[in-house]
Amino acid sequence: MNASAFSLQYEQALQFAARAHQRQVRKGTDIPYIVHAVHVSVILLRHGFDEDVVIAGLLHDVVEDCGVALQELAALFGAEVARLVEAVSERKRNGGSERAWEERKTEAIAHLRNGDSKIAALKAADALHNIHSIIADAALVGAAVWQRFKRGPDRMLWYYREILAAVCETLGDHPIVAELARAIADLEHTVHEYN
Repeated sequence: MNASAFSLQYEQALQFAARAHQRQVRKGTDIPYIVHAVHVSVILLRHGFDEDVVIAGLLHDVVEDCGVALQELAALFGAEVARLVEAVSERKRNGGSERAWEERKTEAIAHLRNGDSKIAALKAADALHNIHSIIADAALVGAAVWQRFKRGPDRMLWYYREILAAVCETLGDHPIVAELARAIADLEHTVHEYN
């Protein structure tokens, strides 16, 4: 059964995500962070994924970036939504120190390769919107867009290519994989324009 953007569960998840992200903006912009979460959910909805996946799209960053407990997500939205959010959440700290970007991304790719098709779809939708946002921001501010990230464009391209390879293993020729591949090609073109 396909998800509906008008279900009570979706509405509750949207409100929850909006409250959790209310003081956050997209990196280097004044755009409210919730815009990203909504785009991720809409990408998943457009590709026909079920309601748990679509709701996980709304909530995919609340554990990693807002400190929401997985147990709370499970209690409010079900164990499957919590499982999906956990699968795409990075552990940014080890004890009191911040983990290196490379370590976190390598671990994220390993989790993705061991995940199922729902996890792959969720990560693909997240990457898709992030890539489209970078390209749009590059059109507005030029090469300065790369100053927003801890690593330069080459490392970002590496990461998105790794995501594509991992989701391709799980989802094969699903249209979301083709859309992600096109977005990465567009990002590569954008990077080459500013190098």
